[in-house]
Amino acid sequence: MTLAGSANVLLVEDSPSDVRLFQEALRAHGSQVKLHVVGDGEAALAYVRRQHPFEREPTPELIILDLNLPKKDGREVLSVLKDEPHLRRIPVVVLTTSSAQSDVQEAYDLHANCYVRKPVDLDDFIRAVQACEAFWLGVVRLPNQD
Repeated sequence: MTLAGSANVLLVEDSPSDVRLFQEALRAHGSQVKLHVVGDGEAALAYVRRQHPFEREPTPELIILDLNLPKKDGREVLSVLKDEPHLRRIPVVVLTTSSAQSDVQEAYDLHANCYVRKPVDLDDFIRAVQACEAFWLGVVRLPNQD
């Protein structure tokens, strides 16, 4: 069973151009993913906790998280997500520009499910997003699937 047709994905990204690229990558692949976007770490936590103004938003099946965010950075968000029992099962894909080994190690120490460096090339970026979608929403069995 593939979840991709009905999956709610939360993209936590502060760069409008990267958000547009992500959306374009999904469109180019014919994705039916319901993409929800927030631009900072505080909004990400409010979203997953269903706090104002996100009370009516669905719980995401997958979170795509940038590390370098305003207000609360991605590391802080990841730490909170994996520390709260009702949130820790949501897979978190770190998608960031950093290739620093210290960032990779820290993300995994904080229980990221995977770490993907944002490709600079447009075609490579599109392929990376599509590969994440295919794997996380097509191959992997997620906790809340029927």
